[in-house]
Amino acid sequence: MRFRKRGKLSPRYVGPFEILDIIGQVAYQVALPPALSNVHNVFHISLLKKYMADPSHALSYAPSQLKEDLSYEEVLTHILDYKEHILRNHSISYVKVLWRNHSVQEASLECEEDMRARYPQLF
Repeated sequence: MRFRKRGKLSPRYVGPFEILDIIGQVAYQVALPPALSNVHNVFHISLLKKYMADPSHALSYAPSQLKEDLSYEEVLTHILDYKEHILRNHSISYVKVLWRNHSVQEASLECEEDMRARYPQLF
C-alpha cells in the first residue's frame, strides 16, 4: 500500500522517522510505526526531508487520525478571503479556506456554494 494523493490536500510529510539503512544511492529504508505497517518502508531520497537536529528540541510523535485506507478527514478552521470570478453570463463565488494542520500558504480556494452546504455554521 502507498500513500495516495487525495487532491491538493494530501499530507506533505509524515514523521520524523529513523533511517535504518541506505539502499543504493538514492533509496532509504525507514523505521515506520506499527500503524503504518501496510506502507512499504523504502523511500526515494526525493520523498524525504532532512531534519536539522537541535538538542533542545524534543520530538513527540502524535499520529494523525489515519483511516484504514491511509486517508484522513480534513476539517475547515476558518475562512480567510472571498473572491468572485465573473463569467459572461454569471459569476462564481469562491472562498479561501484554512484547513486544520495546514499553514496559511496551503490555504485553498473552494466554491462558496459547496462550503455553505458542508459548513453552514461558518457563514
